Amino acid sequence: MKHIKYIFFDLDHTLWDFAKNSKEAISELYERHKLATRGIPSFKRFYETYVTVNDRYWTLYRVGKMSKKTLRKIRFQSVLQQFGITDEAFGIQFGEEYLELSPYKTALFPYTHELLKYLTDKGYEMHIITNGFEEVQHIKVKEAKLAPYFKELITSESVQARKPNPLIFEHAFEITGARAEESIMIGDSLEADIVGAKNMGMAQIFFNPLEKDHKEEVDYEVKTLKEIESIL
Repeated sequence: MKHIKYIFFDLDHTLWDFAKNSKEAISELYERHKLATRGIPSFKRFYETYVTVNDRYWTLYRVGKMSKKTLRKIRFQSVLQQFGITDEAFGIQFGEEYLELSPYKTALFPYTHELLKYLTDKGYEMHIITNGFEEVQHIKVKEAKLAPYFKELITSESVQARKPNPLIFEHAFEITGARAEESIMIGDSLEADIVGAKNMGMAQIFFNPLEKDHKEEVDYEVKTLKEIESIL
C-alpha cells in the first residue's frame, strides 16, 4: 500500500492484551482481599461478572452516558454487590487498587513487537488513538515497551471525544500532520475503530482474533497481527 504513510493503532484488545492483563490483576486482588472467605468462593464467577458489568459501563461511557468518575466508582461496587458485599467504600478501594495494578501488566498479543519493528523498518509513522484513560494508557505503553514505536498517544480523555466521534480523528490528523487518504486504522472494535475510520475516509484493518461474525464491510480483516505484514 504505497499511498499509506501513517498508521494509527488502537491499544486495548489490539496490542495490549486487556483481557489477560485485567484478569491477572483482578486475580491478585481476589487473593489479596481473601474474597473466597467473604462469600465469593469462585474466582471464575467473580471475573465473569466483572467482564459483563465492565462492558456494560464502558458502552455507556463511550456514548457519553456515564462519566469517567462514575465508571471508576461503581463498577466494582456493582460486581461485589451481586455477591452480597455492599460495603461501598470497599468497592471504591478495590477499584482504585485495580487501576494502580493493571496498567503495569505487560501481556501483549502475539507478534506485537515483531510487527511494530517491521512497520518501523518499512518507514511508516505510527500513532495510537485510544478510548482509554489518559494516565493509565501512558503507563501501559511505557511498561510494555511500546513507546519507541509511536510518535503520538492520543486519548479520548485528552480530546474530550471518543472513537468513533470524528473529533478525535480530526485532532489526530491535526497534531500528526497526517491526511485521511494516507492513513490506515488498525483496531479490534468495529464501531469505534473501523466505522470511525471509515467515516473519515481512512483505510481500515479489523483485528478479529476471536473471528466474531459481523456484517460490516471492512477493507481488511486479520486474525493475527502477523497477517498485517502481508497488507502493509
